[in-house]
Amino acid sequence: MCGLTGFFSRKIQPESTVMDELQRMSSTLRHRGPDYEGAWSDPQRGIALAHRRLAIQDLSPLGHQPMFSRCGRFVIVFNGEIYNFLDLKMELQAKGETFQGHSDTEVMLAAFTHWGVPDSLERFDGMFSFALWDRHTQKLYLARDRIGEKPLYYGWQGNTFLFGSELKALRRHRAWRNEINRDALTLLLRHNYIPAPHSIFTDIHKLSPGTFLILDAGSAHIEIRTYWSYRKVCEDGIADPLTGSPEEMAEALESRLRATIKRQMIADVPVGAFLSGGIDSSTVVALMQSIHASPVKTFTIGFSEGDYNEASQAKAVSEHLKTDHTELYVSPEQALEVVPQLPQIYDEPFADSSQIPTYLLAKLAGEKVTVALSGDGGDELFCGYSRYFSLQRHMETMQRYPRPLHRAGARLLKRIPKSLLDPVAGSALRLFTQRSHHHAGERLRDRADDWLHASLREAYQRKISYWREAGIVHGGREPDYVLNDTAPALVNGSILQNLQYLDMLSYLPDDILAKVDRAAMANSLETRIPLLSREIIELAARIPDRVNTLHADGKWPLRRILSKYVPEELTERPKQGFAVPVREWLRGPLQRWADDLLDPARLKHEGYFDADQVQEKWRRHTRRTEDASFKLWGILMFETWLESWQQN
Repeated sequence: MCGLTGFFSRKIQPESTVMDELQRMSSTLRHRGPDYEGAWSDPQRGIALAHRRLAIQDLSPLGHQPMFSRCGRFVIVFNGEIYNFLDLKMELQAKGETFQGHSDTEVMLAAFTHWGVPDSLERFDGMFSFALWDRHTQKLYLARDRIGEKPLYYGWQGNTFLFGSELKALRRHRAWRNEINRDALTLLLRHNYIPAPHSIFTDIHKLSPGTFLILDAGSAHIEIRTYWSYRKVCEDGIADPLTGSPEEMAEALESRLRATIKRQMIADVPVGAFLSGGIDSSTVVALMQSIHASPVKTFTIGFSEGDYNEASQAKAVSEHLKTDHTELYVSPEQALEVVPQLPQIYDEPFADSSQIPTYLLAKLAGEKVTVALSGDGGDELFCGYSRYFSLQRHMETMQRYPRPLHRAGARLLKRIPKSLLDPVAGSALRLFTQRSHHHAGERLRDRADDWLHASLREAYQRKISYWREAGIVHGGREPDYVLNDTAPALVNGSILQNLQYLDMLSYLPDDILAKVDRAAMANSLETRIPLLSREIIELAARIPDRVNTLHADGKWPLRRILSKYVPEELTERPKQGFAVPVREWLRGPLQRWADDLLDPARLKHEGYFDADQVQEKWRRHTRRTEDASFKLWGILMFETWLESWQQN
């Protein structure tokens, strides 16, 4: 796990100028690689590469970067891990290749020499981003792993093509133009993250997962190619599903997952795991412990607020598995101390509030290990989100009744005054569920809006959206991206398969994986995610819905595996997620901070948001007539990011 950056310039510059630019850019990435700093340039060709190393494999100088291929043709800066590099190494040795060290980077360079870049990418199983310069053809290659675990930004700024692991590195080059992308800002308010290929800055992009970019130095022409398609994986899985009993499918998954975890535990530094006590992380830890002779180091963050605390369940799982467990209960004051650091940690505006506990967990783990395995990806691959089932019911209802009936019901509900709908709906729900339901009328009106949308994509978009109001971003229009334009539905896929597919295209890489990467790297910690290995993804695509949903909350294959190692009573509990009480924080300890950032005069002066709409949401939230915490958090994260970046 490392940091990389560099640039290609169409203007020849003195070597001293080039190296000075590189050093400024590289210095911003020290947290991603505190162990070694390297740089290389060819000023006559306009190319410059820099690297910050977090040493994981081959701790010797033979693992330093930038690294040259043995033939001298290629030079690379690489961030990530190639998990099957030992297999590739043996294959290359059989072709006569020799190696000086034992890093995966050296194997990658040999692969490019023997097979070329596209074929090598298809062979790699790992998490990575890299910049590769071909000295023979004068071409620059940028590439990103299949799912998007590792970040890579790029873009032209005048005559200079900048690239790097984080935006802060690009910003240090003198060619940088600090122009906010208002269209991307509309996506931030919709999702609380900015989906690829967009970034918060104009003309700067995220390289999409499973793709590589080729820049021809002679013509300055850019081409982006896809080397792996998750859509094709899904279509192949639907066409050729696993057969046999559910138990046999779970056994096949366990066998493959065990091999994957064993491979991902290889490192020349201490390895541990995040443990929440849920199905996914518990399964990963259980298999790790079954492989490892000594206790696996596990880490959990706890909160005193019961609705947000998973530490007690994680401790129970740890005690059963006999791991070397470390837990830290965080006070609200400690959690809130992280808020001012968020703009620098997450680099561009990012508003998934679980960013706070994720950072604290990574900080805790980073004090004892250099690598931590995580259980991310289980919900998307094995149908674990409750929204999948609610959307499935919604779509089945839509298909059962004529659309004019949906529209009539929706219009009737929307005519009922909110002051009347809230108490009536709340009373009805209490009668049937015996539980209190805050803002029940508001949720019912949202459901009425759902009835006006017939397609699965529209229903999904609404489900995962926060700000839906028109005109909230001045001068911003929502651009095309995978969730609203370029990702057609899986024609032969079920409702659940299509929902999983959509999540894997954007929510997983652009929210979950971005959150984990930035939080871990801020603490110089490498994270590895076994469930997102190529083999597991391709096997999961072949598991039918009926098997994933043998349990009412999904993920039956993982539950089946875990039951062999951990009693079900320790893990079978309602899903909480990794959340923090933002709703109450904004009505309590963070209210003054939010008041300042949401001040109408400030917002009008900046000119990004409709200050009246924002203020109305803020008033309704503080007066407890609406829970607008997630909408407001998106605005607040942009405002605190903007303030921080203007000062630096």
